[in-house]
Amino acid sequence: QVQLVESGGGLVQAGGSLSLSCASSGRTFSSYAMGWFRQAPGKDREFVAAVSRSGGSTGYADSVKLRFTISRDGAKNTVHLQMNNLKPEDTAVYYCAVGYSGYVPTRAYEYDYWGQGTQVTVSS
Repeated sequence: QVQLVESGGGLVQAGGSLSLSCASSGRTFSSYAMGWFRQAPGKDREFVAAVSRSGGSTGYADSVKLRFTISRDGAKNTVHLQMNNLKPEDTAVYYCAVGYSGYVPTRAYEYDYWGQGTQVTVSS
């Protein structure tokens, strides 16, 4: 069992930045890949970014490439998502997840545990 707690969401103007964090506990941090997904009202949950078990490889959705950066801190069992140049279309609830399958998993079914989510709102 893995417990995930997200933090760092909030309200920001377009062009601004936010940093999300996800603290994990319950199993060896280095044994799973980690990812971020988001879900806007009326839309399906979509992949945002993922990082491999070692932290050496990452993957991003095309919509966030060059704006978002995912990283993991093994000493603190935490994964971060730095979001720059935010746009109104980035508004969503952001979810952290862990997965035991796949190198840099990009599909929701590849993840085994999910956090409760944190709201990110970008005003125009």
